[in-house]
Amino acid sequence: MAELVEANDPLAELVEANGPRLGLIRANGFFWGHAANPHSLLCVGGVAANAQPKDKPMTTFLIRRLVQMFLVTIVAAGLSYGLLYLVPGGPIDVLLAERQNAGPNRITQADIQRVQQRFELDLYLPFRFSRWLLGWPSGPIFGALGSDWAVGCTTPGQVRLRYPDGRVEIIEEGCDDPLTLAELEGRKVSNGVLRGDFGESLSMLRGRPVTDLIMTRLPYTLYLMGASIGLAILIGVPVGIYSAVRQYSRFDYTMTTLAFIGSSLPSFVFGIFAILIFSVLAQRAGLPYLPSGDAVGVRDYTIPGFGLIEAGSFLDRFLRFLMPASVLTFINIAGWSRFVRGSMLEVLQQDYVRTARAKGVKERTVVIKHALRNALIPFITLLAGVLAALFGGALITETVFNWPGLGRLFIDALGNNDYNVVMALLFINVVLLLIGILITDILYTIVDPRIRLS
Repeated sequence: MAELVEANDPLAELVEANGPRLGLIRANGFFWGHAANPHSLLCVGGVAANAQPKDKPMTTFLIRRLVQMFLVTIVAAGLSYGLLYLVPGGPIDVLLAERQNAGPNRITQADIQRVQQRFELDLYLPFRFSRWLLGWPSGPIFGALGSDWAVGCTTPGQVRLRYPDGRVEIIEEGCDDPLTLAELEGRKVSNGVLRGDFGESLSMLRGRPVTDLIMTRLPYTLYLMGASIGLAILIGVPVGIYSAVRQYSRFDYTMTTLAFIGSSLPSFVFGIFAILIFSVLAQRAGLPYLPSGDAVGVRDYTIPGFGLIEAGSFLDRFLRFLMPASVLTFINIAGWSRFVRGSMLEVLQQDYVRTARAKGVKERTVVIKHALRNALIPFITLLAGVLAALFGGALITETVFNWPGLGRLFIDALGNNDYNVVMALLFINVVLLLIGILITDILYTIVDPRIRLS
């Protein structure tokens, strides 16, 4: 039996270009390939049915996706900004609590207004968001237009409510002193995050650019997350493949048990147990131990078997790096190996794999050449978040090990009400996640030619 593709088909030129390599012959207006050759059978059908016309350039796809990414970024930034605004426990709440405890003579209304102006809490939310995103408005439009427009409220109105039971409650209603566009002129404002200006740190490094704060923490996160993700891919993918090929073996049962443990327990549990076993108990037993936290030591210390460790040396940094990197690597291996195993088992049950085995193809060739490529297609979906993970770090793990990365910076910024730092990290993570999704879509077309960029 023979499979054929008509020569006048608009995709026939693609078949003709690859015909000699695939063993196809053009004769009598058709391309012929014998069904006894599995490669010819599959390639004729695949090229004819799934090849992409030349009038579908990737440029159109990229432009459309970039426009979508821009819109999603704006929406995500607006939602993040609004949710952060609704979080209780802001600087005004802290001042009001101190005023209630210390009395109105210690903290005056002028102090509260000064803090409101510094955090721009006297602006209405849309104008505050536009100043953070675009650096606009910074005063009247075109010189004097809209100078008397109200964009905020300096002093809110207060209404005293007296209830029948004698209780008195004061609530805010209206505005006694509105803030206009003219009053924004001369007030400090950034150029907007869309231009790469994230403003200044409000509390952690007061007055310093947020970019400087991020750049001081970025190297620690990059080599911690880069090493853990790289090791997880190099170990987790082969483990998942071997577990699928040797299904129900002792190796498969062992790795499945470890994977379930790694997937079910949170990272801080592994971090605490690692510190307890490899740092506290090992040190008490007089065994070689690992430092329990920080990226660089403050003073020299001695470890049995290693001798004196100088603070700040390469060995000091490496020993402190081992525990957080191991915890993150183990957790990633647990999840990714299970995912690859499941995908590989599904592919190994397909008809074309059985056919290749029935024809006597070597098992290694069946697994690597025929099954692996298709099994990795779903795995590519997980790689979309690698860019964001490289930058964002691991919030819990960095906090447990006191690692000075961006994950811990995010936690510290939340605790110190440094909203500019928090929003900068959220915004950059959203952008990197969208870029990772775009790269994933492009990788799909490379791994699986049947997928079209449309």
